[in-house]
Amino acid sequence: SRAIKTNQDLLPETPWIHIFYNDFWGTLLTHSGSHKSYRPLCTLSFRINHAVGGMDPWGYHLVNVLLHAAVTGLFTNFSRILFGDGYWTLIAGLLFASHPIHTEAVAGIVGRADIGACLFFLLSLMCYVKHCSTRGSSPSTWGWILGAGLCAGCSMLWKEQGVTVLAISAVYDIFVFHRLKMHQIISALYKRKNLTLFFSIGLLTSWGTALLGVRLYWMGNKPPSFSNSDNPAADSDSFLTRTLTFFYLPTKNLWLLLCPDTLSFDWSMDAVPLLKAVSDWRNLHTVAFYAGLLLLAYFSLKGSGNERECNGKTVMNGKQNANGHSCHPEMEYKTLEVKSSFASKEENGLKKHEIQKLQLPSTENIVILSLSLLIVPFVPATNLFFYVGFVIAERVLYVPSMGFCLLVTVGVRALYVKAQKRFLKNLVFCSTAALIVFYGLKTVVRNGDWQNEEMLYRSGIKVNPAKAWGNLGNVLKSQSKISEAESAYRNALYYRSNMADMLYNL
Repeated sequence: SRAIKTNQDLLPETPWIHIFYNDFWGTLLTHSGSHKSYRPLCTLSFRINHAVGGMDPWGYHLVNVLLHAAVTGLFTNFSRILFGDGYWTLIAGLLFASHPIHTEAVAGIVGRADIGACLFFLLSLMCYVKHCSTRGSSPSTWGWILGAGLCAGCSMLWKEQGVTVLAISAVYDIFVFHRLKMHQIISALYKRKNLTLFFSIGLLTSWGTALLGVRLYWMGNKPPSFSNSDNPAADSDSFLTRTLTFFYLPTKNLWLLLCPDTLSFDWSMDAVPLLKAVSDWRNLHTVAFYAGLLLLAYFSLKGSGNERECNGKTVMNGKQNANGHSCHPEMEYKTLEVKSSFASKEENGLKKHEIQKLQLPSTENIVILSLSLLIVPFVPATNLFFYVGFVIAERVLYVPSMGFCLLVTVGVRALYVKAQKRFLKNLVFCSTAALIVFYGLKTVVRNGDWQNEEMLYRSGIKVNPAKAWGNLGNVLKSQSKISEAESAYRNALYYRSNMADMLYNL
């Protein structure tokens, strides 16, 4: 309602330039009541939709679906750089296309902010990949990095987290393209041949700082303020409660990516009870989550000492094995064949950096990039730098889910490579196919919840009963179902007795 129906910035009589001074909801960005959600390109897309089809929702939904299709295509194309032209790239693309966590972003029209940000996020990343591959050999390389910077700015103007693509680009350059390990980064500073690398990283850092500085200035140098119901942990007086809850929330978000069984249109209020004591058993989930994350990052950054000989990173097609951790006799002849083909190409005048482009990254490199894609775009939603206006928001996981899909794919591939028997290989492959099918079925079911407001609010009763019953009461009241609406309001007050609007409506 606020983003489209009552947003004056969508009307033709409102000067279009107002979009760049108002927030996502049409409120002046410097106003004390503004949520500081500065997404002018998304609002502009709504305005174009309004100009073409008015308030007919069909056109708005069509644009969302087309954008999701474009993002899926770009993500699959990017996966090809990591996995080659085989099955693994297809698996990564299908995982992203079918994941149920995307339903809110695609089926909910205001979720377009996340899809649009992800589209330009990937365009920026692909431009930087092109810059890396042409650096030192083509004058157009600096045009590619300029394109990466412009697309990063556009991504941020769709949604704030889009600016994090600059950090992902730096990770790709250091750990995937140059294949550096943590202990090699310091020594690489002193090598003259790496000057172009650090110059590119410097440009990314400078551009990111400039974008964030302008963004902060434009919103009046003040963070937004939210109500207690939006983010109860942020409003808690107890430092321990805030700390334990904020550390736990990423664990809950990861579980939604792993097992999106229970989804909700709203996770505010008491949908996730606060962690008020160290004895809360959910802290075990927190410890397990961060321990696993740190171990995965440590072993990936450290790398294996025999990776050049054994992990198959020079294998060209992703169909058989591409990057396992251990040597396998069935792959030795393929690696030797590829090496000999590289040698012949080098003799024919193919430059060393062009040969390097053809090689697939190692498993450790892909894990580092995947973790970065999972974590960095999610950081703005962690309450680490500023409080946000939600507890959990499924749409916020649209961009980080790319890292999750890459992690699952590289994990499945590692299992497939390590499996010695054909039966086990087939089992791994069939299990992955089953996962994609179940994700797709859940997405279809979840889309049914988004058919109309009544179905959506009924589906959220299990997670957030107070908010769901209250919204459902409003829908039933508008349908003149007075007795049912009264019952819904009373149910809402049963779970949260201090909701003034429910008392007023009742």
